[in-house]
Amino acid sequence: MQNVITIGRELVPVEQIAYIEPFEPSPNGQFKPDKPYKGRVVLLNRETVLTEDTPRDFAEANGFRLLPEDNVATNPLITFRVERFAPTEDFSPAKPYQTRLMWRDPDGNSRRKLLLTPAEIVIAIALRGETEPGNERKARPRRPGQPRTARKRTAPRAEA
Repeated sequence: MQNVITIGRELVPVEQIAYIEPFEPSPNGQFKPDKPYKGRVVLLNRETVLTEDTPRDFAEANGFRLLPEDNVATNPLITFRVERFAPTEDFSPAKPYQTRLMWRDPDGNSRRKLLLTPAEIVIAIALRGETEPGNERKARPRRPGQPRTARKRTAPRAEA
């Protein structure tokens, strides 16, 4: 993974990126980009940088972890927290969100993103780096176990 990612003319330190999501221009047409942007890189502080890469392409090029159901790629360097999301009387979004992804910005403020992906799959992919959740063989390889060596006894045992 690179230390600095070039996005257009901007140089962005990788540790400042939280995730990348698809870029969908506003239907009201107030913002008319001059380039065919396909992704929005979201920084820890929620500022964004537009990119011509899709979230999948960005993830593959930079070692991010893709959540296919949301088409969101998370940064493996960021410590995320995950909780189940349930709509309330005060907040009931149109989409059937299931998970809240949380992190802290550089000032210590809590930041969030709602996801359609179930919490267990978000944990498997975004936090653990599994490529196929629920399949242990596809997880990151673990260090091989060290063989045990017999300890040498300093004094012989008394026979009974």
